[in-house]
Amino acid sequence: MKAVVYSIKSFEKEYLAKANQKKHDITLIANPLGLDTVNFARGKDAVIVFTNDDVSAPVIQQLKALGVKYIACRSIDIDHIDCDAAAKASIKIANVPSYSPHSIAEHAIALMMALNRKIYKAVEHSKNFNFSLEGLQGFTMFGKTVGLIGFGPVAQFLSDILKGFGCKILAYDPFCNQFPPHVKRVSLKQLLKESVIVSLHAPLTAATKHIINSETIAQMRNGAMLINTAAGALIDTKDLLAAIKIGKVASFGADVYEHEKNLFFEDHQLDEQKDQLLQDLMALPNVIITPHQAFLTTELLQEIAEQTIKNLDHWQLGECTGEACAGSRTCENIVRSGKVKSTEKIDILY
Repeated sequence: MKAVVYSIKSFEKEYLAKANQKKHDITLIANPLGLDTVNFARGKDAVIVFTNDDVSAPVIQQLKALGVKYIACRSIDIDHIDCDAAAKASIKIANVPSYSPHSIAEHAIALMMALNRKIYKAVEHSKNFNFSLEGLQGFTMFGKTVGLIGFGPVAQFLSDILKGFGCKILAYDPFCNQFPPHVKRVSLKQLLKESVIVSLHAPLTAATKHIINSETIAQMRNGAMLINTAAGALIDTKDLLAAIKIGKVASFGADVYEHEKNLFFEDHQLDEQKDQLLQDLMALPNVIITPHQAFLTTELLQEIAEQTIKNLDHWQLGECTGEACAGSRTCENIVRSGKVKSTEKIDILY
């Protein structure tokens, strides 16, 4: 099968090559997919895309005209793909159906510990030969209450890590019916009221967008820490910024940002105009933002590459891959719930 990989990063190349074993004729393109780059797909059977690629209806129409029959996404998330347009064009879609949750959960812990023990501040001071302990006081995790909003695979593994710390763990997830003995299921209101640390692991839906806003922040324990490794738009960033400035939220760590599209994954140091809201947020000494790197581990990159090549293997053999080619709905059942239709918004529970 002939395929072109868009938005390829240097750290991905060896994993794709190893997984492919020269089975497929794959072209690597650093540029993102868009109307100005779609012609690179001429003569290809498939395009392999990432979350920042433009896979809108106009691009899909061009892909169809060029003879492309398949779109493989190197991520779980496919809501940047116009699924209805792909269905009309008879283009099948496959994603990486699931990630090992360990990479994301461990990154959430890293953010918690870096904020709690003021690691970022201590490193900066030490580099300047300032070895004073002023302003570096943290707290022990043992015995503290941590609230998990959303209890999918990442949150479940995170709860095991937190159990090892000796934390009391609360969880809010209206769609989860089974919780381990060390996790207490509570209402959102109780979780916000009691948690010293609140960590977000919910899908982005119409119901969860801005689930953290001025009203829910007001319900939080004074001086709580907030962590987000799920989806940027779970938080109303303007409301959060105001809460941090007055000390209602003591610290904030995130691997995602509400307006990260066309911003994260690229170097914007030389941009004349930068996202002012993000600049204001990152200027605060008690905020850590990482560039959506929680997935960036050796194990997970290998997993993504292997599944991407498997998707091509299935298509070459004329087989369905996952549940992405059920009937004419190329996006039906593509997420873990197994009940998402192509006309519905695709949401992923990290």
